[in-house]
Amino acid sequence: MARDNDQSKFIDSSDFLTVLASEGVEFLLSRQGKVPLSSCGGKTICLFFSANWCRPCKTFTPQLVQLYDTLRTRGTELEVIFISFDHDENGFEEHFKCMPWLAVPFDETLHKKLRIRKRREELKAIDDSKRQGGKLEQLLAIEGRDYVLSRDHRKITVSELAGKTIGLYFGAHWCPPCRSFTSQLIEVYNELKTTANHCFEVVLVSTDRDHKEFDLNHSIMPWLAIPYEDRARQDLCRIFNIKGIPALVLIGPDGKTISTNGKEMISLYGAKAFPFTESRIAEIETALKKEGDALPREVKDVKHEHELKLDMAKAYVCDCCKMRGRFWAFSCDVCNYDLHPKCVEGINLNL
Repeated sequence: MARDNDQSKFIDSSDFLTVLASEGVEFLLSRQGKVPLSSCGGKTICLFFSANWCRPCKTFTPQLVQLYDTLRTRGTELEVIFISFDHDENGFEEHFKCMPWLAVPFDETLHKKLRIRKRREELKAIDDSKRQGGKLEQLLAIEGRDYVLSRDHRKITVSELAGKTIGLYFGAHWCPPCRSFTSQLIEVYNELKTTANHCFEVVLVSTDRDHKEFDLNHSIMPWLAIPYEDRARQDLCRIFNIKGIPALVLIGPDGKTISTNGKEMISLYGAKAFPFTESRIAEIETALKKEGDALPREVKDVKHEHELKLDMAKAYVCDCCKMRGRFWAFSCDVCNYDLHPKCVEGINLNL
């Protein structure tokens, strides 16, 4: 416990001074008296969290004093600022006597806020590292669990997913939009299993209300899942700032995040979007524009009484061949009628 209170951390001076000013701190303390915050401007600041009652702190402080004096003698633009963990002001003053640097005035409430802020920053840095670090194990595994679950409850080690594009699917069985998107994702998943040479995998990060719902949800999915009882589910929601479901985060073969908006990619382009990179989406949009430019704007089809206009649709069912369609369609403004461009039998009214 004591070791946790003996910490030094180098930070950017402007950030820390801004934090102090926002909390109403107008000055720092030296052994000679008050020092303006501006005296630390432009210097590297080392925050020293310590307490008079902590024996390891008392042992470490002389070592830090020696280092501080050496660096200052060399002309290093460095300042140490003591942030007290002492129980009262007397303990703070007694401890500060042996320090040649500055200190934040003793204030229990302020010091608690600074400690909380520091811990939040540390946790945020850990989350950022997991999100950007390119290590799948850090994202999907925790101490004591190095696997994810298949639908039939087999344990698949996270290391087996290395080199694949991974979709982290945040969803729940109780959510109707999730059930709808699950159907779309299953179709894409099954198609990519054959066309992408098994280079795509999905991992469910469940937000179901209980284990029974989770089991029901996962039972209809052909992919993997984080165990329901695992805290990693909540960690991943926080790491990727998931505010609503369904959501799909796409992780590249290098372990780094490709997109946090995979749901839109799947909804718009289906399996064509794989491997979900910006360059691939640009290719699709260029090809679609070229295809659309070659089609008439309006047609009159012998199978329908109204004029049909060219439209872009995420998905539809052709009223002629009864097959599902995506992207370009000829649609009726008067009634719910859609045709594949290849199913049109009529004349072009407007190119």
